[in-house]
Amino acid sequence: MRAGSGEDNNVAPSVYSHVSRPGSHRYKNAKKGLPFNLMLIGESGLGRSTFLNTLCERSVVPTTNVPNPEQAHIAEPMQFKHYSVDMDEDGMKIILNIIDTPGFGNGTDNETCFNQIQEYLETQFDEVLGEENRIKRNPKFKDSRVHAILYFINPTGHSLREIDIELMRRLGNRANIIPVVARSDSLTPRELVLFKQRIMDDITAHNILVFNFPNSEEDDDEDEETVEENSELRAMMPFAVVGCEEVVNEDGRPVRVRNYPWGVVEVDNDEHSDFDRLRYVLLNSHIGDLRDRTQNDIYELYRTEKLSGNTVAGAASDNSSAHQPIMAARSHPVVA
Repeated sequence: MRAGSGEDNNVAPSVYSHVSRPGSHRYKNAKKGLPFNLMLIGESGLGRSTFLNTLCERSVVPTTNVPNPEQAHIAEPMQFKHYSVDMDEDGMKIILNIIDTPGFGNGTDNETCFNQIQEYLETQFDEVLGEENRIKRNPKFKDSRVHAILYFINPTGHSLREIDIELMRRLGNRANIIPVVARSDSLTPRELVLFKQRIMDDITAHNILVFNFPNSEEDDDEDEETVEENSELRAMMPFAVVGCEEVVNEDGRPVRVRNYPWGVVEVDNDEHSDFDRLRYVLLNSHIGDLRDRTQNDIYELYRTEKLSGNTVAGAASDNSSAHQPIMAARSHPVVA
């Protein structure tokens, strides 16, 4: 994860960050930029668009018009909307490809949504598998496999709902799922702590596979700082996020805040939100791990199932295999 230890190479993950963190990119020699494919899933009203604009520090998703009240009862079918943003993080160019899923969860029966998302993920695997089997490969082939899914959880303060459990169970072996509590500023600090604990209890009870920051204590290649960081990140799960595009000037420094009658929430302040830490995970410290696990574990598992004619069993694996190496014949990878 880290390029090395013992060297002071701290960077501010964002111009809005309150703290600096160790720079850890391993792909700075990627001249054309490092592709990173991120899918956002969550019901309408949970702030996915605002989160995306906050993540990219620019307006990626334009503000939509208020829908006609007379048609508010009509559930729009789920769509896949694609956005691509060139970003520079810690001197590394990242080509951030976002797949948003507006319309997810808007109906009473979400079976179609579940199937569409699973089919989308598997289609990207099939395209890579097809490219691997070509005698002469296309040098311009674009790998569109999803490296991470951010699943936005409604801040009910209670526990996971059936739609949350079913969606994450189905996709746990098809992508790195990172659950996040949306609009976390709607909960008190105490409510948020208890809600996070209930969510993780449900994830364990239902054998849901999430990207749980691998425990590398027995890996000699991992330094103590990395092991400690992963342990700290596991304790933060699920990440509590707040999105905001309003910027104010505070002592000469830009600060993204949400103003309320009772006070303000600073989006990039670790004491108010996990957003800054999550952004750092996605675009810096764990971007390599997310890409590597997609290639070496998730895709290889699907490839093995596909070639053996057993792709149905992919979503039913238990939690113990979440970060174990898949013992299968490795293909020569197609990596963008």
